[in-house]
This record gives sequence, structure tokens and C-alpha cells, in this order.
Amino acid sequence: MDHPVKGCSTDHHDERGTDFMNDHIHPEGSGAEHDHGALGDAEYAQFMELAAEEGFDIEDVEGAIEEAGHGPLPVLAVVGRPNVGKSTLVNRIIGRREAVVEDKPGVTRDRVTYEAEWAGRRFKVVDTGGWEQDVLGIDASVAAQAEYAIEAADAVVFVVDAKVGATDTDEAVVRLLRKAGKPVVLCANKVDGPSGEADASYLWSLGLGEPQPVSALHGRGTGDMLDRVLEALPEAPAQTFGTAVGGPRRIALIGRPNVGKSSLLNKVAGEDRVVVNELAGTTRDPVDELIELGGVTWKFVDTAGIRKRVHLQQGADYYASLRTAAAVEKAEVAVILVDASESISVQDQRIVTMAVEAGRAIVVAYNKWDTLDEERRYYLEREIETELGQVAWAPRVNVSAQTGRHMEKLVPAIETALAGWETRVPTGRLNAFLGELAAAHPHPVRGGKQPRILFGTQAGTKPPRFVLFASGFIEAGYRRFIERRLREEFGFEGTPIHISVRVREKRGAKKK
Repeated sequence: MDHPVKGCSTDHHDERGTDFMNDHIHPEGSGAEHDHGALGDAEYAQFMELAAEEGFDIEDVEGAIEEAGHGPLPVLAVVGRPNVGKSTLVNRIIGRREAVVEDKPGVTRDRVTYEAEWAGRRFKVVDTGGWEQDVLGIDASVAAQAEYAIEAADAVVFVVDAKVGATDTDEAVVRLLRKAGKPVVLCANKVDGPSGEADASYLWSLGLGEPQPVSALHGRGTGDMLDRVLEALPEAPAQTFGTAVGGPRRIALIGRPNVGKSSLLNKVAGEDRVVVNELAGTTRDPVDELIELGGVTWKFVDTAGIRKRVHLQQGADYYASLRTAAAVEKAEVAVILVDASESISVQDQRIVTMAVEAGRAIVVAYNKWDTLDEERRYYLEREIETELGQVAWAPRVNVSAQTGRHMEKLVPAIETALAGWETRVPTGRLNAFLGELAAAHPHPVRGGKQPRILFGTQAGTKPPRFVLFASGFIEAGYRRFIERRLREEFGFEGTPIHISVRVREKRGAKKK
């Protein structure tokens, strides 16, 4: 087979590789200066030459690197009172029917964050279209949702029902938005035709600028609205992860309600800073705490659900999900707290998935470890293997938030995960590895053909993102095999890895 490393240096410690590693400590460095991810100019030029030799379309290769090389995507929050069409609008923005559009108790909401693309720019959408708890009163529940979403967002779409006009609840959300100071696009929804545009014009009175007349249901006006959204969203998010001199690294403490997050935060802080109550969901307001651990200052975000006085069994999971999503978007590393005394639940798995999909460094902490007997420890190990196998690469700490047991192990685990999250493999070294891998373990033959990985590059970090270029379709099982071997060779402990594969079109094939 063709050796996949021609044209690339295989020196493990060449000067370029060292420079790139240093550059990428500051994500505003190499990624911002070039439109080619973490690759510097010399490496990029060499890589494009190799791509041309192998018969790849240059525009396609550039697009693949740019796509994989992006930093954290900017976040758009969609807020508004019930039944104004928030989830319908989210479905329209993301281009598929994923967000739940029934605002009623019992509707399961696994996700609140989605990826979207408009006019070649990608961003995340936070949907706050969850059903309301009547006992709270509309104002309180809308405010709770809006607060959570706005906190994580770089820009906000505020959805108002143009047929109904501005209500007291809408005015309350406007006050929240003004206080937050985030860019706002005012969406006047349910404008199905020219006659409805007069209704939309009345919404100038909200003082948020020009209302964008839209029908989320039929798609009318959504393109113009999204053009305004792109103007409001930063090219890269305002959040720069700990790059300021002495800037503290951000840790999201996440886990299902009543798993001991607040107790853990109090223990690491060495004092009671957060309300702790046996009722699940006693925390509502986000609590960001600067805490010194192991001689380093960290910023902890406590992410328990909602205040005791608004606690209801139903609905609390939705608020907890929204709050968790907001905290994870702001963080660099997620410490996932699991109650070791209970069976690992579906909710635990959802929270793990949320952190992995957000691309954050991950540490799994098993709380209440000191209460376990031999039998429970045996079964817990089996559960971890079967239920949390997707994060077998994450550092694990067995702790007790109550007694403080093993708290000293938390910081080394967090540092390990962050180091993996920021690791970059120079292109030459990566291609030498891919060449050896393909020679020793070629892709299975399918339909008489054997697709080959020709070459690849790591286009980004935080988390590590790889683009591999191949002669044919690479199966999911072989991609998992590549990921496993990448971890064995280069570490990447505590971080998800993103691998995208671009297939070479047949030579002479015209692009559509």
C-alpha cells in the first residue's frame, strides 16, 4: 500500500511540532491567525501539497481542516414565555425535528443543546422550550429558564407571539435581558403573512430594536432572522479559557440532583458556601466559587438544580438539564459526580453524554465511597464497565463529600484531564503512526475493496480534533479502533476525541 507519510516530517520532536504545542496554549494564537485550525503556515503548506499529490480537492481539504479546527462554538439561547413557538423555531434553526414541541408534564427532554449551521457558520442553540410548572407562576418559571440560558449564551433570540403582543411576562424577560447585557435579536413569531407584519411592528415598544417577523411553523422570515443572529454572534465565543495571566481554570461540577455536588463544593472550599439540603434541587442560582486547591486557584461552578421553595418532583429534571448545559458550556473541565451507593442511572449516563458532546475534559468522581461494602464495590465495578464504558478514558476519583476522603486526588485528576484536552500531535508524527497502524491492521475488505487511511492531521485541540483523509468509506468500528490506538500512543487521558474522515472523490469526477 502507499505509505501515508510522504511529504511529512516524522521527527517526533521537530521545531515545528514544539512551536505548535506552545502556540496552542493560547487558542487565540495559531487558530486565529490562520484559517487552518492548529496548523502553522509551514505545516499547512506542506500538508496541502501532500493532499494535492493524493488527488484530493483542495477546497474540500481546506474546508475539512477549517471545520475541525474551530474552537468552542458560540452559543445562541432561544428564550420566551410558554407557547410562543420556541421549540418549533429551534427545530427550524437546526433543520430537523429534534426539540420537543409539547409543553406538558411527562415529556422527556434528554437534550437542551443542539448544533446548527447558517451561511457556512456553525453555532450551538440552547432551547428553553420546556414545559412550565404552574405552581411557580409563569413569571418565576420563565425567569428561571431565561437566567440559565442567558448565562451561557453569547447572543439571545427573544421569541414573542406577534398575534398576542407584548405581555407582562415578556416585559419581565426584557428586564432580564437588559441586565445581562447580551446581544438580542427580537423574533416576532406567528407572522404567517403580510397582514401579520403590522402586529410585529407593535413590538418596537419593547425597546430591543427591530422585530424580525417570522413564522417558525412555515419557515417564513427565518433566513433574515438568522442573518441578524450571525451579526449578533461573535466569530469566536467571548469566553477565553483561562488564557488571561493568572486566569483561573473553570470547573463545572455536574451530576444528577442530590448526588452531593453542593457538599463537595463546601468540602473543597473548606467552608459552607452553598446551601445543602437533603431535598434534591435546593440550589437554583448559579454559584461560581474561586477556590484554592493544590496551590492553584480554580473557578468552580456548582450546578445543582433549583431552590427548595420551587422544588417539585416533576419538572426538576428539565431545569437541572438546562442549568447543567449552561455550566458545561462555560467550563473547561466537567467533574461528574456519581452516587456510588446507588445503581448508575439513565440520568447519570445522560449527564456524561452531555459533557462528552460538549467536548469538555472529564473527571468522574464516585461519591459516598466510604459507605460501600465489599458486595456493592464489586457490583459498582461491573456497572462502571457496562454503563459508563464510553468514558473509560476519564480519570476516576473515589471520594466522600461528607468526610473529605481522597479530596487531595481531585486536583491531579483535573490537571491530567486538562493536559489531555490540550494535547496536540504534530502532523509528521501522526502520519508516521497512521502508516504503521494501517500496515499492521488494515481496514477490512468490503465489497471487494479495501479503503485506506492515506494521511491525516490534528486540526484542533480542546478537545483534540482529527481529520483523516481516506481512499474510501471508513467503518465506524475501524474509527473506534483508530481512536483507541491514538489513546494508547499519545495519552489523551480525560478528553473526548473527535475524528472526521474525508473520502477522496474518484479522479476526474465532477463536483456537483
